[in-house]
Order: sequence, then structure tokens, then C-alpha cells
Amino acid sequence: MELSVFSDERFMKEAYKLALQAREEGEIPVGAIVVSKNRIIGKGYNQTEKINDVTAHAEILAITAAQNYLGAKYLKGCEMFVTLEPCVMCAGALFWSKIDKLNFAAKDSNKGFTNIPQNLLHPKTKIENGLLSNECSVLLSEFFKGLRE
Repeated sequence: MELSVFSDERFMKEAYKLALQAREEGEIPVGAIVVSKNRIIGKGYNQTEKINDVTAHAEILAITAAQNYLGAKYLKGCEMFVTLEPCVMCAGALFWSKIDKLNFAAKDSNKGFTNIPQNLLHPKTKIENGLLSNECSVLLSEFFKGLRE
């Protein structure tokens, strides 16, 4: 069965490819894309080690790229696909971007924004999770296992 070019699964697979790129560069394997009108307008993968910047998370880089593409500070009508649940910092950035929808794969039981009792996203932002969660969780687990060995 072939995926539609515009399916959520296809977009999450694009974010997963970015996570693989992060892993290849020794970064925590997280990838994110921003989609508008079925078109990828922003991409990012973790680069905190590469550019020595603790804020260089996949989500932040994808938000910045999408805002530059649109020439706007708000991401209304846009959707983010990210391989790991955003942290509190990234949730804050998503709040201020006013993104319409967040779709994340793997839950982050330690540092994910859903561990905070109050909603950190914009009230109008829709949230979905679980798409490709197994693949993304395995990628992260294997990465951290490799660091410990």
C-alpha cells in the first residue's frame, strides 16, 4: 500500500528522516517539520552539539525556518510533525507561534510538556500523538543505549 503524498504518516516519516540525520551527526535523534497547505515549509533536527546552542532543538529550528518561509511570526494554518514530544521550551515557542496543530510520535515521560499540569500550547492548537511512536522510541532508546556503552 502506497502512502498519500499528503498523509500524516508521510509527513511524520519526513520528520523521522531528519531524526536519522541528527543521529548520524551525534545529536539526540529528533526531527521536526512544519507543513502548510500540504507543503513542507520548515525543517529542523537537533543541533545543540553541532552549533553549541542549548536552544537548537528540532522544533525551534523548524519554527524559525517556517516563519522565514512565510515572512510572518505566526504559523496559523500550519501543522508540526515531530518525532518526540516537545519539551517545555519548545512548547512555549509553539504557543507563541500560534501553530494550528502539533503531531508528535513518541512521548517523553521525563521532559515532555504534557508532564506539566497546565496546557502550555495555545488554546486553539490541536494535539495528536502516537503516529510512528514505536519507530521513534526505538531510535531514541538505541541512541541512548549507545551512549551508555
